[in-house]
Amino acid sequence: MQTITLGRTGPTVSKLGLGAMGMSNGTYGSTDRAEAIATVHAALDAGVTLIDTGDFYGMGDNELLLAEALRGRPRESYVLSVKFGGMRGPDLSWGGADTRPEAVRNFLAYSLTRLGTDYIDIYRPARLDPAVPIEDTVGAIKEMIDAGFVRHVGLSEVGPETIRRAHAVHPIADLQIEYSLISRAIEAEVLPTLRELGIGLTAYGVLSRGLISGHWGTDRGTSPGDFRGFSPRFSGDNLDHNLSLVEALRRVADAKGHTVAQIAIAWVAVQGNDIVPLVGARTRTRLAEALPALDVTLTADDLAEIEKAIPAGAAKGDRYPTAMMSHLGAGN
Repeated sequence: MQTITLGRTGPTVSKLGLGAMGMSNGTYGSTDRAEAIATVHAALDAGVTLIDTGDFYGMGDNELLLAEALRGRPRESYVLSVKFGGMRGPDLSWGGADTRPEAVRNFLAYSLTRLGTDYIDIYRPARLDPAVPIEDTVGAIKEMIDAGFVRHVGLSEVGPETIRRAHAVHPIADLQIEYSLISRAIEAEVLPTLRELGIGLTAYGVLSRGLISGHWGTDRGTSPGDFRGFSPRFSGDNLDHNLSLVEALRRVADAKGHTVAQIAIAWVAVQGNDIVPLVGARTRTRLAEALPALDVTLTADDLAEIEKAIPAGAAKGDRYPTAMMSHLGAGN
């Protein structure tokens, strides 16, 4: 497994990370807990060290699941990235973010307990809280670093101005944000800002929630509670158009002797040595498909063919429902 250091000051992690969100009910429908734990074990055994979660994934269940999966593993053998501040309603609706300093300490206490650990490696607000200056939030995390409960500060889904303000308070290890062949808005301003400041990038949604995995079809429905049932990119004519892009990418993948998912992950990985793709594999089968992506060689000609198959901005539909787009720092 290849490794990199996140930014100038962050931890050393595997070049491929595991995103655990989909392992708990409430995001992509029902899940198989035993298979999810087996997938975490398989990832660790393959050398994956970066594991990402959020305290609001499954209303805390995701952290409990990881605690079970990680039990007995040396604490220094994995890096935990935890998002906090996401507010949810009893109906699982999204209620914005709470990143007040007192909320930081409160959320952290719950996460440490659920995860069964003494510290979190990278702690990050899930979204920008418009009511709280980012300096106050990062300052509170810095206090937790000084107290030994956190190792590094991360950010999620924020733009260049917020990144600069946060980094001025305490060095930021990485920004977590969606980045894929069909979600490339960060290339204009966010990515250059990160590189100027020496901040890493952990890219989630590299397969756009399965849309560009090569495994989705127009006849595939979504179960109750599946986020994709509300996603504009998975709806109506948008879905038909987006799947036509996937078929164009499949021709490139077939010519290379790889799967569509492997090409899509590899494309993100080769955009820079400061980028770690997060793969949201919920099963060992999907994990086994994703792992070889780091060994895929993409030549200049390959990259040109991929660009021809899926040009920047080619996808139709926003990556989140309209009501949630205002919480994002880099649009589509």
